[in-house]
Amino acid sequence: MTVHPFEPFYNEDSEILILGSFPSVRSREAGFYYAHKNNRFWSVLAYVYGSDTPHTVDEKKAFLKKHRIALWDVIESCDIEKSSDSSVRNVKVNDVKGLLEKTDIKRVFTNGALASRLYNTHIYPITGVRAVNLPSTSSANASWSFERLKEKWAEEINRAY
Repeated sequence: MTVHPFEPFYNEDSEILILGSFPSVRSREAGFYYAHKNNRFWSVLAYVYGSDTPHTVDEKKAFLKKHRIALWDVIESCDIEKSSDSSVRNVKVNDVKGLLEKTDIKRVFTNGALASRLYNTHIYPITGVRAVNLPSTSSANASWSFERLKEKWAEEINRAY
């Protein structure tokens, strides 16, 4: 059983919550979200907000705070092989309802199919807050080009306002 090694990133002003499934091996080692160099998450968000891509953990945290974005994962603990979503078993989900109650989050987005499925199955029935499923920014999601990802994420996130 692997336990999520770090806390959600948020503050009371957060308006958007983006939920992944579970941190990759690289993210678990780095102690922060989307640390694998091939994951397109930070570049996609930079495009959505018309900003430079943040690279260091401090830059990423400043970016999230500036844009009122909270980050977390749906899974609190699970059995997982390396970073493979398809290997995930024995899932325990995070207390997303508790996070929503202590923030100003208005919209929830899931990053990828597994996060979406688990959110809709385990968390939506508790929160009643619908999530918008966004295509995974993982480089393993080869069916979505960087250009298509940027456009889809921008369309959905900008719809939130």
